[in-house]
Amino acid sequence: MSVKLPNRLSSKKKKPAQDNVQTEVLQRLGLEAYGTALLDPASMLDISTWNLENQAPLEPKDLPKAFLQRLWLLSPDARSTRCKPRNEGLNTANDAPLEMMNGFGEESHYAINPLDLVTAVFMSSNTFLHQEMMVHMMQCQFAVPLVLPSIDTEEPSRFLLWPMRSIVSQWKSHSLEKTRRVQEGDLASTYMPLISCVKIGHCGVSKSQVLNHVMSGLESCNETFLHKGMDGGKLHRKLSNGLVEIGWCLPTGNPARDNFPVPVVIANLRGDASTHEKCFSLLCQASSAVIVFCGTLREKDKQLIAYCKDAAKKFILIDLLDAEKNENSVVGFVGQSVEEAIGLPEGSALQGNDLSEEELANRLSDTLKELLPDKLTFVTLEEAANLAAHLGLTVDEGAVCKKAMATVEEVLKGLEEGSSHFKEKQLPLQGHLWRRLAEIEKEESKPKKGNQSDPEKQKEKKVILVELSSYKMTPAMKIFTDALFTRDKIERTYFLCCMKQMLRKKQTEKQEGQQDLFTNAQKETKDDAPECTNGLENGADDGLEDSDSFCTDSSFEEDETGEQLLSLQLQVRDQQLNTEQGLDNVILKPPYEGIEPQTEKKNLEPRPNPTIEQKLSMSSSEKETQDEDREITENEVSVEEQLSNPVYENQNCNLESGERLTLSSQGVPQDEPQLMLETSDFTSSQQQMCPESSFNPQVAWRSELFQPNPSFLGLEHFLREVGLIFEFTHISPGSGSHNILRLPSLAADMLLYGVPLELMDGDATNIPIHWLGCVFAELKRRLPQEKCRTRVLTNLGVHHARNAEVLSALFGVKFPEGRQRSIKGVYMLALCLPDGLSEAMQCNFLLLVDVEGLCSMSYDNDGKTQIHDNEMSTVATGLGDVLIQNISSHSSSEFETDLTVIVNALLRIKECGSMPNSQLLLHNEGINGLLQATQLRRVSDMLQTETGDRAKSIDEQHQTSSCITFIKGPWSNNTLCEPVDTQYGQAVLKLKKNLFGALRQCAAKSDATGLPEIMIRLCAVWDKVKAESFSVSLQNKDIALGFSLLCTELSQWKDTFLEHMDSWLLGATQKIVTTNALDAAKQNDLLSQLKDEAGEEVKSEVGKLKAKVEAYLMKDDALKVSTETFKPILMSNINHLQEQVSEEVIQRLETIKESHCSSTQLRRFEALLAQEQESLIQTLVENSKSDKVILQDAELEEEFESMWSKMLMDFDFRPSERDDISARVMDILKKNLISRDLRKHMKKVEVNSNDQTSTFQVYDEHFGYRTRLKHMFEDNNRIQRLEAQRLASQVIEEYHQWVADKCSLAADFSDSYIVELLENVEKALSKKSMEIRSAFEVDLKVYLCGSACQDFQRLHDHYAKDSELLTCIAASKSRYKAEFIYQFRKRDQCQRMAQAFTSMVIKPTVIDYIYRPLGTYIIEEIQVKEQQYKSQHSFNQNLLEELIKNDSSESFLEYLVSYDSFRLKRIQETVFAHLSGSTNVNTWRQHRLGEIVGKIATAVSETAEGTNGVLSDTKPLLERVCLTLEKSGEMDITRACLDGPLFSITTEWDRFVTCLMALLAEMRLDFAQEFSQNVDAAHLLECLPVQPIHLLFNKVKGCDKLCPLCGAPCEVEEIGHEVHSSLLHRPKGILPCDSALSFSESNLNTAQKEDTQNIFMACIDFHSLHPDWNLPVEHPCSQMPATYWRYVFARFNEKFAKENDNTPATIPEEWKKITEEAALSSLKEAFLT
Repeated sequence: MSVKLPNRLSSKKKKPAQDNVQTEVLQRLGLEAYGTALLDPASMLDISTWNLENQAPLEPKDLPKAFLQRLWLLSPDARSTRCKPRNEGLNTANDAPLEMMNGFGEESHYAINPLDLVTAVFMSSNTFLHQEMMVHMMQCQFAVPLVLPSIDTEEPSRFLLWPMRSIVSQWKSHSLEKTRRVQEGDLASTYMPLISCVKIGHCGVSKSQVLNHVMSGLESCNETFLHKGMDGGKLHRKLSNGLVEIGWCLPTGNPARDNFPVPVVIANLRGDASTHEKCFSLLCQASSAVIVFCGTLREKDKQLIAYCKDAAKKFILIDLLDAEKNENSVVGFVGQSVEEAIGLPEGSALQGNDLSEEELANRLSDTLKELLPDKLTFVTLEEAANLAAHLGLTVDEGAVCKKAMATVEEVLKGLEEGSSHFKEKQLPLQGHLWRRLAEIEKEESKPKKGNQSDPEKQKEKKVILVELSSYKMTPAMKIFTDALFTRDKIERTYFLCCMKQMLRKKQTEKQEGQQDLFTNAQKETKDDAPECTNGLENGADDGLEDSDSFCTDSSFEEDETGEQLLSLQLQVRDQQLNTEQGLDNVILKPPYEGIEPQTEKKNLEPRPNPTIEQKLSMSSSEKETQDEDREITENEVSVEEQLSNPVYENQNCNLESGERLTLSSQGVPQDEPQLMLETSDFTSSQQQMCPESSFNPQVAWRSELFQPNPSFLGLEHFLREVGLIFEFTHISPGSGSHNILRLPSLAADMLLYGVPLELMDGDATNIPIHWLGCVFAELKRRLPQEKCRTRVLTNLGVHHARNAEVLSALFGVKFPEGRQRSIKGVYMLALCLPDGLSEAMQCNFLLLVDVEGLCSMSYDNDGKTQIHDNEMSTVATGLGDVLIQNISSHSSSEFETDLTVIVNALLRIKECGSMPNSQLLLHNEGINGLLQATQLRRVSDMLQTETGDRAKSIDEQHQTSSCITFIKGPWSNNTLCEPVDTQYGQAVLKLKKNLFGALRQCAAKSDATGLPEIMIRLCAVWDKVKAESFSVSLQNKDIALGFSLLCTELSQWKDTFLEHMDSWLLGATQKIVTTNALDAAKQNDLLSQLKDEAGEEVKSEVGKLKAKVEAYLMKDDALKVSTETFKPILMSNINHLQEQVSEEVIQRLETIKESHCSSTQLRRFEALLAQEQESLIQTLVENSKSDKVILQDAELEEEFESMWSKMLMDFDFRPSERDDISARVMDILKKNLISRDLRKHMKKVEVNSNDQTSTFQVYDEHFGYRTRLKHMFEDNNRIQRLEAQRLASQVIEEYHQWVADKCSLAADFSDSYIVELLENVEKALSKKSMEIRSAFEVDLKVYLCGSACQDFQRLHDHYAKDSELLTCIAASKSRYKAEFIYQFRKRDQCQRMAQAFTSMVIKPTVIDYIYRPLGTYIIEEIQVKEQQYKSQHSFNQNLLEELIKNDSSESFLEYLVSYDSFRLKRIQETVFAHLSGSTNVNTWRQHRLGEIVGKIATAVSETAEGTNGVLSDTKPLLERVCLTLEKSGEMDITRACLDGPLFSITTEWDRFVTCLMALLAEMRLDFAQEFSQNVDAAHLLECLPVQPIHLLFNKVKGCDKLCPLCGAPCEVEEIGHEVHSSLLHRPKGILPCDSALSFSESNLNTAQKEDTQNIFMACIDFHSLHPDWNLPVEHPCSQMPATYWRYVFARFNEKFAKENDNTPATIPEEWKKITEEAALSSLKEAFLT
């Protein structure tokens, strides 16, 4: 959002800025358009007044608007340049990302230095908006610009003096502490030290941050000056270099808090002083002291420092030069310090290079405190402005301003004689005659006996009228009115502003002179400022405004010698000015006496709001006169305060005459500038506090009591005189001059521009009816009649409630402020609403009515103050549609007075038959304020409900009742040194929302009135006030107090009554809840009974309430006399309460009953839904487990929708009474036929509505005559009828599908269904290609609507009773669906995690537990069953016996060649044979399975204790399960898989245990089923971690050693034997040639026999070769050991030779004779030995 504000008028277009860096910054901020047409205060209407939200800026172009809006809300972050990042999705590809620098070290593409933002807005606004901005900035304790750089670098900077005149504050110097003197002054003309700070060269210390610490201290450092430590402060400054800012440091009189004993202005030059010589020269010559922050220096910098030392009155140098870094600089002070090089006195330079910013600030503060207040010259900014003009800078106060000041001086000639005397001489009409006339007219208006008037008073009235009608305009008023009629709108604007300023200044100076302490104050001025005029003599050249300082005491006393004292003071000050040295001795440039300061009228000319005047039209004969009238209007002033913004935006206004003159941002005459209202000064009167209140000692001086000065003269008195001039001229119509007759036009113009119009003179309590009537008539003539709808908002509060400041904060308008003035009156302002609000509030104008001076000190103190206050408050309240009851804290003594004035006004207006919507504003939360606000709220609510504006229910009554908003505004601060409450901005926006909401409520209840009706209302109320025709007397305050107390009592009685009914409802609720919800008859009977009881209960309690009220009325003396007045109000209120409570109780009983039934039904539905969900989830989980497919959300949603539809169709909703929807359907059908101009077929609807045929038939009447004639020979139109029947069938089929879709929705029947059906029929028939008459369409619609009645009746019957339940279910559907998906995901996740744990941990553990000992079991069983496996000998013997029995040479060869493999093979065969025939294996496995499953289940159960329904982290729990299983030592579980992310989830442990136990049972079942089947030996052996084959082999294989001679195995069974021995040695030649024998023929002992037939291997000397073998020496013929092998060798000699490819050996014949039995016998003998 960028700031898009309308162009403003100016007398002279500003020269467009050249393209440079400055213009680039303005373009980025969206301010380039305001380089030629500057922003003015009227811009704040769009930015602030109608804005109810404090929206964060989204881009740099939003920053100016955000700055101004936040500034008007006094937000501490007003200067922030942080933009709220946009949604990334909204950024286009070419857009740079939004990155803000917000203290995070990142610079945004859109970021800008905050100081550049402030400078840019000031550059783009005119001087009147500068006033507003500076006042708000000072309230926020921000520094304000003094010298503003120019956008065009070729033009000089601008000295802003004019806005400084509006910055006014109070303070208390320490030297005046004992006298309790509170001083007041403005920033422009008050004498005080001006301390300027500049930077020369580069230095790392933040000068601005140091100054912040100096001004506010270290503990509560305010961000007065922006610095680089703030958000965005480090960004490069492109616009603000050369800017001079000032901050105002004010003492509170508390030395512990104040940094300085007197007010001090601190100026800060931005940028290096060497590049801004003019500003630097100005500060050097104009300041009381100059502080130079010195960094790395160049030669030019050294010259500047020397120049500053010579030019400045006091020079302080802060040396921040780093000696080490400066050694290689271009210019250095070799061998010298900075003081010595420049020639400073010793100690004049502060060494700060080793100090932090806080330490440096402390040092600097101490230095300044030593200089204050006696050693520094006191100067004014006015004198500095004159010097700035001489140096070539532009001063914003030009020739027009000077001329206006001169005119003001002429108007106020004679004011020095005293304000009372001036009033008598120059403003005579508002004197005693005017007040006496008011009294006489009031007496005449009062009813009298016999309607006889007093002749003496009639005569006196006539004399007064004659004297008043002979009035001749005084010189002051002649000059004043001429100034208002001037064509130069800028001059008129300045005139009104200066008028207000000069009045305030002259009279405060006069009151200062009236104090008894004048002598001491003068002495303090001399002592504290001995050089107050040293060197700035040209400050006196500005003769249009006194540049002397003025100080006022908050406690004023009338003194007859006050005027003489004032003259004496001025004479003393003039003598001081004459004795001081001139300006020539101070400045270095030539003197400039006689040189006129540069003046410009650029961009200052105010204008009316363009939309108010946009459609002003006039005849050619009236054009010149109207031009003059508009000129008058555009230069208006706030009646007392200052110039305000034009207050109308976006509104078109027409004159009634023919010719049109359009004034817009493009086409407005440049001589009609917009009037700017000067910002309110901050001379806030001290609010009267409660005596018991305690005060902060830091601001204790604020507690001084104060009353407005009755003799104080304000601008509103001059404007009041203008009205009275016309009022009394109206008595003699021919006596008025042309200018006097134009005064209503002038007042109307001023009202349109935001200058308040006084409706009632509070001093005389009189209303100039003729004057107001003419002004209203003129206003009505100017405005278009169609846009004159008006609402009135009245702000009613006593004089110390700061009514004007409140309205200024809310709407930016300026009303007279009754602080130090005797302003008493009712004022009005007009605001034009923007289009959006205008539509919402049903009005075009908002009239703001403000009451000033209520309950303040009377002008003449004649004892009629109370009457006058009641008259003012009654008139103001009677005008308002919405009433702000403005409440502030005050003393207890005034509490009753203030309260009764407002209550009396409400009571009187109540009698008029209307009552405004009240909104209460509370300034603080003190006990008195809260009490008054509470009482006023009760009174307002009591009267509000009586006028017919009652809410429908108790809850609505609470919502629409008066709202109390707390705002701690800045108006509670008398000094700018007090911070603004941080919640102020939000509170203002809240109150504004409440007010606009109240206006919307008014729009809903009644139409807005026009301006004539407002005037009629004013006259009616005023007539009743004058006649005192109210039952509540204007002098009686006891009735108001009594009534407010009665309202309080009644409120408490009502609360007790409501509490009693709430208690009764609790009992009734319990009865309803304990009754069967589904028993409709019983529920209805109970409900009827409870309704009757409720009515009786309410009636009984209300009777007690009425009795209490009547007793109270009779007991109270004040109310007793007015019983007839108040009793109807109170009884009506109580009766209304009875109606509300009765209706509310009955509604709540019905709601409770229906809620009970619905909640019961809902619980049933949710229980059934939970069952269905559980079943569906279980099914989906099982399917997901089996399919191993993860379901997507879309699939789950589809499953849920299917389940949901089935649930709704099957659920038993409560039956309802028959509610036939046929009538509704047929009504819709009739409306449809009428809309299609088919009324002639309406009878078909009535005839066929209850006669629905089964099928739709096509008749001849559906076709036109020509169509039938055309097809008459086509078999009686058969083809055409078939096509029509086919079309109808297609539409009917689509209808059935459409009905099915509608019935599947979880919703009751709706009339929109029928509308949609008829539209579908029309759409289908529009596509036909045949000629069909409208009768076909009607018959088809009637047929389908009949079917719809039947179909949708069932749907309606299903849902009608439980519609609320259905709505609740439908609203919760998304939640149910999300819960369903969530539960499935958790269940599925839980299932998958359980599966993973089972497969990865449990199952391997179970298998290992089952099969690990199984190999050992098998071996043991085999050994029991097969004896040969008991020992090595048995196994070898059995093996050799089987070989002989098998009689296979292949087996022997395999045995001899692959001995180990042969044995393994035989063992494997044995094991396989054993497993195939054994049943014990399955038994063993089943047993082990049961054991391990039991242990696992126990471990899981132990872990699951105490985790029911608890979300737990699964990993630690699973690890506990594993540890529990490992405790037995029978298993070792691998937990490495648990470290992964799969098990690091949170789930319900009990649900996980359920899944795990189910999987465990499933696994056990699978294993049991597997173990029950026949054993697959191969598969079984693969599962065994310990193989029985290898175990058996290891048991029977021996030591694996073979005989080195024959290869026979070692047969020694002893474990660990060292000597090997074989029982059966083998003969030579039995082994193949590639046998693995370890010996050769060469190895034989030489003693071996050489007998070729001896085939035995010799063993002679064998031990020498193989000592580890035991071979006995045998006889060569011995056959015992080798008989087995002799037999084998003889039996298979040839086969062995063939297999070995050898020649058969020669076998002895004896061997051949060996039998098998002999071989086996020898074998047994061998193993037995």
